[in-house]
Amino acid sequence: MSLSHVDEHGKARMVDVAAKDISVRFARAEGEIRMSADAFGMVEGNSGPKGDVLSTAELAGVSGAKRTADLIPLCHPVGIDHVHVRAVLDEKLPGVRVETCVKAVGRTGVEMEALTAAAVALLTVYDMTKAAGHELEIGQVRLLEKTGGSKGDWKRPGTEGQKD
Repeated sequence: MSLSHVDEHGKARMVDVAAKDISVRFARAEGEIRMSADAFGMVEGNSGPKGDVLSTAELAGVSGAKRTADLIPLCHPVGIDHVHVRAVLDEKLPGVRVETCVKAVGRTGVEMEALTAAAVALLTVYDMTKAAGHELEIGQVRLLEKTGGSKGDWKRPGTEGQKD
């Protein structure tokens, strides 16, 4: 197996998708940010100096998905048809969990858009809670599933029971 973004000389290249069939593409990703009890309380009480952390993170994730091709050099610009970002508090971390879903009709997938949405949402939580301390830790940013395209559908093992 070879890497799709490397040519026969080992140089980075954008993949030519012109001959690919147009299909419905979907991707779902997740991530988390762990934080101190003080930062968690600030988010939970909506009492931080920068406002509503969860809603702002969700909006930032949508913006991140739409700007993926500007951030990742070899990503194709994709006409996104739908983005959903959900940020929720999780006492077990303690912190915030983010889940993203992206859908488009096109010649290339939207995995990078879903992952970028999750990462940008988490970075927004970081920015909005760092006043409570820098013990923040972003982790587990990962693709959960993708559908459409010539390689077919894929779902991360162990996530079968998770809500779509």
